[in-house]
Amino acid sequence: MPRINSPAELEEFRRSILSKRSDDRPCITLCSGSACHATGSEKVAGAIVAELENHGLTGQVDFRRTGCHGFCEQGPIVVIYPEGICYLKVKPEDICEIVSHTFKEKKLVERLLYVDPTNGEKSSFEHDIPFYKNQQRLILGLNRKIDPKSLEDFLAVGGYKALTKALFEMSPEEVIGEVKAAKLRGRGGAGFPSGMKWEFARKAPGDQKYVVVNCDEGDPGAYMDRSLMEGNPFTVLEGLMIGAYAIGATEGYIYVRQEYPLAVDNLSVAMKEAERRGLLGKNIMGSGFDFTVKVHRGAGAFICGEETSLLASLEGKPGEPKSRPPFPANKGLWGKPTNINNVETWANIPVIINEGAEFFSSVGTESSKGTKIFSLVGKVNNTGLVEVPMGIPLRDIIYKIGGGVPKGKKFKAVQTGGPSGGCIPEAYLDVKVDFDELMKMGAMMGSGGMIVMDEDTCLVDIARYFLEFLSDESCGKCVPCREGIRQMLKVMTDITQGKGKEGDIELLENMAMATQGAALCALGKTAPNPVLSTLKYFREEYEAHIKEKRCPALSCKELIAFHIDPEKCKGCGSCLRKCPANAIEGGKKTIHVIDQEKCTKCGTCIEACPAAFQAIGKLSGVPVPAPVPQEKRALA
Repeated sequence: MPRINSPAELEEFRRSILSKRSDDRPCITLCSGSACHATGSEKVAGAIVAELENHGLTGQVDFRRTGCHGFCEQGPIVVIYPEGICYLKVKPEDICEIVSHTFKEKKLVERLLYVDPTNGEKSSFEHDIPFYKNQQRLILGLNRKIDPKSLEDFLAVGGYKALTKALFEMSPEEVIGEVKAAKLRGRGGAGFPSGMKWEFARKAPGDQKYVVVNCDEGDPGAYMDRSLMEGNPFTVLEGLMIGAYAIGATEGYIYVRQEYPLAVDNLSVAMKEAERRGLLGKNIMGSGFDFTVKVHRGAGAFICGEETSLLASLEGKPGEPKSRPPFPANKGLWGKPTNINNVETWANIPVIINEGAEFFSSVGTESSKGTKIFSLVGKVNNTGLVEVPMGIPLRDIIYKIGGGVPKGKKFKAVQTGGPSGGCIPEAYLDVKVDFDELMKMGAMMGSGGMIVMDEDTCLVDIARYFLEFLSDESCGKCVPCREGIRQMLKVMTDITQGKGKEGDIELLENMAMATQGAALCALGKTAPNPVLSTLKYFREEYEAHIKEKRCPALSCKELIAFHIDPEKCKGCGSCLRKCPANAIEGGKKTIHVIDQEKCTKCGTCIEACPAAFQAIGKLSGVPVPAPVPQEKRALA
């Protein structure tokens, strides 16, 4: 079909697409997001095409490569519709069996089904897997159903209905009113009301205005925006165009991290398809609304996630923040009124316009509406992207969706909000996840990072790690951030290396408060959060490091030693053979001994020691026992 010139032509095109599709028609979907791509989805895709052809099913079974399904540690993921049969960790050699069993014999491939690590129960269908069953996927839901490069797929699931409604049934002020009524808050970290932000830009004087997509998430372990942009770029474009119409902008920019090549590829294809069909560019669908968009690839500086730094980078300047006011809504890109939101915020807009503010605001809490996507990682059984309603308890995310802590370990803390977030202990796991409640805990929502930690995690070292990251990523423009973080890091490093001294805790608290109060931008103002939250909830760990030179988690290398228990050692030689530093002495049927001068504390010996013996352990805060004399090491 040529260019679409009206809503009627768009609906005609949609009907023609749907007439060729059936919900009952068999379809294989393969997750092809970055995580599954890294674990071999490309080869799996080739095997699927070949096997369908070998079995004469090419014309009877559809095959669709989709965006991220979310359950990333279990990839590559194959889901077979209409049943919703879900196979995990699929390899190319599994495809022959999947096609012959599932399509020919109507049987399940049992070994590829999900097995619950807590009770051993298998789940045959995607919707029965606890990881998916306990989510509410308003935004991520389409990722697993459409080819991100296919405009036809997007239209088949209702794509561009929201844009059509906004352009032809609503005024710009009504669009803004709907977003305000929905009480959508920005998902990039600050949580500022989006509708209010749009209204500021709408009312700002000026003929030229801009809209910008912030796809520069730099939090360690976070990839929510990446997966949305890779898996459903059309939704982001649709939300961006609705926002542009609302504030009176005709140009937009999508700022994407250099490390997101698949997102850029899929987005570029989507933009070309939209332009070809008249859904992007001049006089969109005959509405008189013009909108063009460009993709800008950022160099990967964490500071460019801050909006004024991002805009400076777009202008070709160093990515450094500016003092506000003026805010970008009044004076942004090239001094013009600019509205900037992150990927997830823009992706919420079509839902609000299609379903209405009343529907959207029915989900969540009084102050935090809708759903939120989190990157659930760390010491948890089920890692990946989860989308949950605002107000869900942290406990439900970690245990109902995440499946709890692996290997029977005890939960210790969860860190929310990226490197500038806070660590929340077990006592507060029932806190509701929303912008305000997390702030009360000394943490924050951030863009959606969520790292689970078990009993083996040293919270002092975790705080030191995040300070190290933030020190590296600070742009250095303001002294409180540049020097405040650096000096806190120096003290934290001393503490984790056994060089801490009385008064360090108070010094950290003073520096944290000074940095928080005087830094120019959000990076500096929130950087002390890991220190302040761990001091608040795990102060005894700091005291143990300083006063006893002991790491309770047995994690900090400078404060631990590895020791072989002579009562348990069976002289098997497993640890000796595996030690990369040749730090273990011993022979066949003799007690082994670790040379503390040579030991690098890598932990290989503990992994090598048979579970039946458990002869090797860690010590901290106590002297290492003297080695067994050479003449007494022989075992009977």
